[in-house]
Amino acid sequence: MLRIQADDRSTYCDGFSRRSFLQTGMVGMGTLSLPQLLRAKETARRAGNGSKDTSVILLWLDGGPSQHDTYDPKPDAPSEYAGIWQPISTNVDGMQLSELFPLQAQVADKFSLVRSVHHDSGDHFTGGHWMLTGHGGVSGAMNAGKFPFFGSVATKLSGARRVGMPPSVALPYAMSIGLRPGYFGGNYLGVQHDPFESGSDPNSPRFEVQNLNLPGTVSLSRLEDRRLLQAGFDQLQRRADQSGMIDAMDRFDQQALEMVTNRQARAAFDIGSEDPRLRDKYGRNTWGQSTLLARRLVEAGTTFVTCHFGGWDSHWNHQATMEQHLPKVDQAVSALFDDLAVRGLLDQVLVIVMGEFGRTPKMNDGGNGGPPLSQGTPGRDHWGNALSVLMGGGGIRGGQVVGSTNRLGEVPQDRPLRPGDIHHTIFRVLGVDPNAHFLNHAGRPIAAVDHGSVIDELI
Repeated sequence: MLRIQADDRSTYCDGFSRRSFLQTGMVGMGTLSLPQLLRAKETARRAGNGSKDTSVILLWLDGGPSQHDTYDPKPDAPSEYAGIWQPISTNVDGMQLSELFPLQAQVADKFSLVRSVHHDSGDHFTGGHWMLTGHGGVSGAMNAGKFPFFGSVATKLSGARRVGMPPSVALPYAMSIGLRPGYFGGNYLGVQHDPFESGSDPNSPRFEVQNLNLPGTVSLSRLEDRRLLQAGFDQLQRRADQSGMIDAMDRFDQQALEMVTNRQARAAFDIGSEDPRLRDKYGRNTWGQSTLLARRLVEAGTTFVTCHFGGWDSHWNHQATMEQHLPKVDQAVSALFDDLAVRGLLDQVLVIVMGEFGRTPKMNDGGNGGPPLSQGTPGRDHWGNALSVLMGGGGIRGGQVVGSTNRLGEVPQDRPLRPGDIHHTIFRVLGVDPNAHFLNHAGRPIAAVDHGSVIDELI
């Protein structure tokens, strides 16, 4: 068991701390055999989904952003619903965004908005599990993940786009609602399908990826010699092993070795070599630099990169929180779409912006059950009945608005969609088979995506 303590001491409203632990266990390595993987890839190819060189960048707004104050403004609703900021027009007729998103408004033709997603849970953990795995079954009282991250499923089937690159990366780390890796983990697929974490802040002048560089006393040849020697010692134990644990660790070790010995991987993580003017455009903060590093990684051959943007649980002091967070999102997202377009990568890289749920359509009084304003200025509470998801690039049609919510933004009005619809669409972009099955800890075959379908308006 490997346990690494994170250093973020802030808490969610549920009382769970972000000061969490990475725990690596080796139980229940449910996997597909190589022939089964090849069959799954052939099935995807025959369905017209295979042989794609596409990648995904997921900007995860951990804590749940308000749909009203971001991508689904309600200017005609009463003020306590409409919120503090006015909507602004974009370069797409009829599409409006929050006035705190002026830069995204200029590139709205490059992305689409899905405004009618719902899973109907206001629990952070249930909502996060739905959005990241496509399944319910967890809660604040029982928050252990039960299913793998949909990105882990996808990269298990696709692998990395370039040899030597990690298939899945999380920047700076994989975390969902204070759990690390939480619902970004491989779960019954095995820990080798957890995202590789940079482990440090890309905005830091001393940014260095953990475990990517060799100690000064170890050469590449010596590392390979030690690996071959260890393999020899393991042969007897391997014959006795019935769990698949050793084979899983072999794949994990092989991926780590490929990264250490691959100059392309080390160069991709070297954000310090990037043009300072482009770094400025993304924003000189953790979110902006994580997004820029994500672009470098997918360009080099990583298939799936997640950037953790935390701190959205705005039950009170909502205005101050949004005025701090939204401009950083606006800068990072707009810079990313511009950058992908300039590099000719827009059709190869799908960008997703989402969190675990939305926020209540009606603002509260800042009392949190006590006297008004006793906790701070008004805010918004948890709301899983309607949330917005931004999707653009990777072949997704830009400038579309899919679905709508009612006048107050309470529930979907047109084209209600569930997490599985989002996941099916992502799998279509990546060219992997959503019908592939994997054995869970109990030996039961579980479909990669068990509900929903591709959102046709986006393809």
